[in-house]
Parts: sequence; structure tokens; C-alpha cells
Amino acid sequence: MSPSHPVHEGAGASLPGWGLAAALALLALALSAYAVAARRARRAPRGWSGLRTASFALGVALLAAALVPSLAHTAHHDPRVHMLQHLLIGMYAPLALVMAAPLTLALRTLPTARRRPVARVLRSRPLHVLGHPATALLLDTGGLYLVHLTPVHAAAQTHPAVHALVHLHYLAAGYLFAWSVAGPDPAPRRPGTATRLTALILAVAAHSFLAKLLYAHPHTWPPGAEHTALAGEAAQLMYYGGDLAELLLAVALFAAWYRRRSRTPRPPAAASPPNRRPHASGDPQERSAPR
Repeated sequence: MSPSHPVHEGAGASLPGWGLAAALALLALALSAYAVAARRARRAPRGWSGLRTASFALGVALLAAALVPSLAHTAHHDPRVHMLQHLLIGMYAPLALVMAAPLTLALRTLPTARRRPVARVLRSRPLHVLGHPATALLLDTGGLYLVHLTPVHAAAQTHPAVHALVHLHYLAAGYLFAWSVAGPDPAPRRPGTATRLTALILAVAAHSFLAKLLYAHPHTWPPGAEHTALAGEAAQLMYYGGDLAELLLAVALFAAWYRRRSRTPRPPAAASPPNRRPHASGDPQERSAPR
């Protein structure tokens, strides 16, 4: 069975101690801020779903797990662990964070003075272009092609700064793509379901092509990568794990479409003409006709 996502051999240089501490502190701060806002929103008449809060907590937990030093160290020698790290940072954590609807929560809980700038950004032309599924697709899959078909992959294995930037790109691009395809947050001028579904299908195809290229030429791509006998198992993990993430994204897309469709009021049916009593006539059969 051919893989549908790129194979990542080697883990790259891990974050320095201060960088890891800063990343974990930011995650803890984000989770705390979300929890406080969610508690405030639950007191309002509209309330706030506990599933949204759980989804955000799951996304933060997945990111924290991917940054655990022991996991990063093992990923340097085991491509399977590195693949797991990539799946957590680039696919599963972004999807969980997107489904938590953090922008919606912010718009409900922020003071009016701070809410207006957020609304202006959401309506801005640059965000409209950046959040278009075609742009998000280019950034998400294009970044994978850039990393794996150029020396960027080898540079990430030896330079912690490049390694951190690659992971940051995976997270940001993965979040942007999930948000553009199936995000529950408000997105003015968001394209229709057909456009977003097309972007998702193209993403699956692009990942599959790149994966097959790397799988067929393990000693050529990525340039400078160290290949081991475990690369095939990493490809299998990437195949099943990546396809599951894409399936979950498709489920979120169709679930949102179904909710919108069920809330759309249907036009009232045309009123049928009122029944008329037959005119009396001298014909006894006409007078006794059923009505």
C-alpha cells in the first residue's frame, strides 16, 4: 500500500533547553487563557460547549507530547518516531485547535474595544487571500515539497533554529489549512463547500505524489538525509496516520455543511387551491360525486 504523505527520515536537531521551556510556557499560557475565556462564556446565555474546550486541551497536549525531549531524541535515530512527531505537530494538533473555535470564543468574551480589531482582521483582504483554501493548500503542501526536495531537510537536522522554523511552519500551515477547509470560526467571504472539498482532495493527491517519490527514491530524496531500514515502517505509520487525519478533516467539513443545511429555512410550499363544492345541477351523478 503506497504512502499518502511524505516520509521524514531523521528528526533534526532538537530545541535547546530554553527554547523548549519557552514553547511549553506558551502552550500553558494559551491553555489557561482559553480555559478562563470558556468559563466566562459558559455563564452567558449562549453558553460554551465543553467539547470545544476539550478539543483545545487535546491540541495543546499533542503539541506538548511532540516536544518532549525524550521523543525528540529518539526521533533523531528512529524515523518512525520522527514521523509520529510530524503527524502530531502538522496534522492532529492543528485540527484539534481549529475545532476548538478559539476566534469565536474570543469574539464572545473580549471587551468591545478589543473585539472590533479582531473583527476587522477577519474582514480584511489580506486574511481573505491568506485564508483561501488554494493559498492554504499551497503553503501546506508546498512547504512539504520545499523541505523534502531541497537541502532544507538536511539543514533542519543540524541547525536547531532551522528545525524549529520547520516545525513552526508545519503547525501554522496545518492550522491554516484546517481552518480554511472546515474551521468553525467565522470567516467572511469563505468559499463554498465544493471549493474546500476540492482543496482537500488536491492536498491528498499532492501528499500521495510526494510520498511515492520519496518512497521510490529513498537514496535521492530528501537530499542529504540519512536513511535506515526503518524508513518503510515510518512510511506505513505516515500512511495510516495521515489518512486518518485527512478523514477527520473531511468529516468536520461535511458535518459543518450538514449543520448549515439543516439551519437554512426552506421556502414554504405553494398553497394548494381550496376545495370547491360542486355546483348543484340536475344530474344526480354529479351531485353524488366524491369530493
